[in-house]
Amino acid sequence: MISIRERGKIAVGLFIFSEINFFLLLIIAYVYYHSLPGPGPTAATALNPMRTGMFSLALFASSATIWMASRASRRPDSRGLAMWLSFTIALGVLFMFGQAREYYDLIASGVTVSRNLFATTFFTLTGFHGLHVMVGLVALSITLGLARAGKLHEHTTDGFGAVEWYWHFVDAVWVVVFSVVYLWGAVAS
Repeated sequence: MISIRERGKIAVGLFIFSEINFFLLLIIAYVYYHSLPGPGPTAATALNPMRTGMFSLALFASSATIWMASRASRRPDSRGLAMWLSFTIALGVLFMFGQAREYYDLIASGVTVSRNLFATTFFTLTGFHGLHVMVGLVALSITLGLARAGKLHEHTTDGFGAVEWYWHFVDAVWVVVFSVVYLWGAVAS
């Protein structure tokens, strides 16, 4: 018989697996449409991999800070947990600010979602990733609230574990998206 805790872990694992497939399809669509030359902006002409790499570092660093939060939760160290969760949230917000700034600059220069195939697939892929980051930030904020209220106990640590897995997933997806869209996309155009 599978315990409730094990069912929760299986459910989170299956959810993340389904999201991996979702992002895999978006990445395949981006790569496919990238191979079809057309008029208008491309990754090489519209994107700035160096600038995006700078705010991507915040998201990558947030994997380390949530890992530190997880370590604090196992001690249990509620002050350390709250501190590391706060750092994780701040890094996620910094990443989202960078993505919002990038969108603003692209739209101001005429690169909109309906401009061409590159723009459509770019905004779809990065927009869905941004949505996943926002969901993660909400979950992290709820977890932080529980931690600060002293309500993150042994029976709720599985929930925190699910949030941690999800956040690592969001980070890992961005490694792939950044590599395909910004690094490969800029060189292969």
